[in-house]
Amino acid sequence: MTDFGLARAPRAILFGLGQRRALGRIAAQVGRSAFVCTDQRLSAESVFAVMMDDLNANGVAVRVYDRTLAELPLSCIDEASRDASGFGADLLIGIGGGSCMDLAKVVALLLAHGGHPRDYYGEFKVRTPVIPILAVPTTAGTGSEVTPVAVLGDPERAMKVGISSPYLIAHTSICDPELTFTCPPSLTAVSGADALTHAIEAFTAVARPATATLACDHVFVGKNVLSDAYALQAIRLLARFLPSAVKNGGDETARVAVMQSALLAGLAFGTAGTAAAHAIQYPVGALTHTPHGAGVAQLMPYVMAFNRSACPAAMAEIARAMGAVADQGEEELSRSAVTAVAELFASIGIPRTLAELGLKLDQLDWTAEQSLASQRLVKNNPRPLDQAAIKSIADAAFIGDLARLA
Repeated sequence: MTDFGLARAPRAILFGLGQRRALGRIAAQVGRSAFVCTDQRLSAESVFAVMMDDLNANGVAVRVYDRTLAELPLSCIDEASRDASGFGADLLIGIGGGSCMDLAKVVALLLAHGGHPRDYYGEFKVRTPVIPILAVPTTAGTGSEVTPVAVLGDPERAMKVGISSPYLIAHTSICDPELTFTCPPSLTAVSGADALTHAIEAFTAVARPATATLACDHVFVGKNVLSDAYALQAIRLLARFLPSAVKNGGDETARVAVMQSALLAGLAFGTAGTAAAHAIQYPVGALTHTPHGAGVAQLMPYVMAFNRSACPAAMAEIARAMGAVADQGEEELSRSAVTAVAELFASIGIPRTLAELGLKLDQLDWTAEQSLASQRLVKNNPRPLDQAAIKSIADAAFIGDLARLA
């Protein structure tokens, strides 16, 4: 790999316990009318009411849309956009999980440029700034608070689709680990596993030639020296603290570390991109209606086993970051990385097989075929992928046989 690096990030990132209390003052520096995207569960909580009072106290008018749905269907975007356009918002705030923050991104886009979300599917279709966005995550996993992509569900398409542009990156991200303390163990596990998958796929992504146009030609440029630094630190922290956060949600140290990891992983894959695990999860998720984080995490050890021969040095670094004995050889360390990730995910309850996620044997061929449609992800994989290669990964993941890919 060359010394090429790229970092795309919000203008400001506030991280730490209690930082949500800065929301009102920061919002007042950006706009005067805030359209807030959240969900019904969060809007009923006292901590949310306090944040809304803080906005009002700082002279920011507020309208709350609290009907955000998981997987972000187009119907939800249409409804929120109509509501926001009638309000005259000059600021969007996403508070909640990835769908809430992604909704804020898409509404900000539509208010600024009009049209329909379908007009912007893919990369670089958004070519000028959108209405400013503040992102306040309440889970630790998606990284949407710092990434240039919004993922949504379109009933005319079998799988989720993405809108990718640097202009979708939030103006300011406020990451307060206290907002994750009430996340149940299952959500903590799935979200944290999603973050670890982001970090691993960013760190093992293909390294493209460092041309002067690379950052202009691709939203996700592949492995680079800056994304590597973010990804490795995320892997270190998650390996050490994610099991503790799942086991004891009140473990403040673990909660802080896991949210920091999700943020770092978002910064990593927000420029490097993700790869095969995400490509295969899209059709798996469409068929099984299981959480995205559970799907990519279930697939990750199998994708690592398939990719290991193409990036043994990177896999060895992952093993070291996860605590492997440093004096092992590269070959042994690279194998240890696969084992360590599989064992970590098993320890926090991630399903071991695609069958456990609900995928049927006769759906494997369709899964492999549809995975190839996500070319942004396929081309980012360190080992070339065709339908047969994807089918081999899916077959092994279906029955839980890592040795098949060794």
